[in-house]
Amino acid sequence: MPIEILMPALSPTMTEGNLAKWVKKEGDKIKSGQVIAEIETDKATMEVEAVEEGILGKILVPEGAQGVKVNEVIALLLEEGEDKKALADYKPKAAATAKKEESGVESRESEEKQKSAPASFLSTAPTYAPPPPPPVVSRDSRLSTPDSKIFASPLAKRVAADKGVDLRRVQGTGPHGRIVRADVEGAQGGFGGGGVVMRNPNEYSSLPNNNMRKVIAKRLTESKQFVPHFYLTVSVELDKLLEVRKELNAEAEALAGKEGKPAYKLSVNDLVIKATALGLKRIPAANAMWTDEAILRFGNVDISIAVATDGGLITPIIRNADQKTVVQISAEMKDLAARARAGKLKPEEFQGGGFSISNLGMYGVKHFAAIINPPQGAILAVGAGEERVLVKKGQMVVANVMDVTLSVDHRVVDGTLGAEFLQAFKRYVESPSLLLV
Repeated sequence: MPIEILMPALSPTMTEGNLAKWVKKEGDKIKSGQVIAEIETDKATMEVEAVEEGILGKILVPEGAQGVKVNEVIALLLEEGEDKKALADYKPKAAATAKKEESGVESRESEEKQKSAPASFLSTAPTYAPPPPPPVVSRDSRLSTPDSKIFASPLAKRVAADKGVDLRRVQGTGPHGRIVRADVEGAQGGFGGGGVVMRNPNEYSSLPNNNMRKVIAKRLTESKQFVPHFYLTVSVELDKLLEVRKELNAEAEALAGKEGKPAYKLSVNDLVIKATALGLKRIPAANAMWTDEAILRFGNVDISIAVATDGGLITPIIRNADQKTVVQISAEMKDLAARARAGKLKPEEFQGGGFSISNLGMYGVKHFAAIINPPQGAILAVGAGEERVLVKKGQMVVANVMDVTLSVDHRVVDGTLGAEFLQAFKRYVESPSLLLV
């Protein structure tokens, strides 16, 4: 019995197309994968490949036909051993069509009955569930099954054979992931084409979550779910702070001599920690946490500093930071950060703390909002300093400016209190001599 060749759906939204050209003619022997026709869609002209083998017995839809419906029979393929007599005996599936028409009448009658049916009946009537979509096969499965069919146009296959490109490692950009000529040329040349070389059979690697990652995920998810965050941002001028830092570091190098190692080397982060500590000392109500029974205000200024490690983020604590000099803070921070990255911190060195700082300025991040580290009530996100043009007393001047954003638990700190803390912090940064008192 002849095999029906149907009008294919070349895109998810295609309902009809134009039969632009028959590449094969009646009587030609067809092999699976050969191009037999070209179809015009609303987006492009695509090649149609044969799925079955045989002889093209009869073309039912001529070249140039417009508006051919998807799944309409466009040609008949004779199987091996069949002759043209089978075409004479072939009849369109009129019975099936009649059944469809009958079912359509029945469905319309059913709809009329449902319209007149009582509401109680309709509420219990079964609902139609669409069939599940066909399983999606990953393009990477081609690599694990060398004999599987590669979904590529014949021209792409010829170009790949000429250039020695393994089609299993080329990602197609055509409809449904089909590999076209441009993909092969792009994969072969590296540039100038649409192809993407899959350099690894797997598109991702699986990294098991360690306990630190699990704890971080749990705590931060709970923080965003249950802590009512709000954010306040201020811009802070850094020029005076940078000058003081430069002078202090130069003095440390001078005292060390030519062969000695400087006693310290201050970073901007060290000075930011000190300014934060003094700001919290000045506005103690911002150094607090929420409980269902009461708001707890901390008597000590213990600041947690976010440090990135291979296992995840950890927050070692500078305790009583308001009572320590900038040099002491710098030395302690370097020690804590080194031991944090080596996984040698004691629990009491990273558990607790009343306020957190996250500084991404050294990575060039200008502005961001951090997630509060519960049960703390706030965290300060520090961005990168950059030169900006400011207007002062009617004159334009260039200054180094840094944006900082305070993320606040609104149950603990309201907007006015958060703004007061930021003003205190800004004052200490812009008047850095106050940090040395």
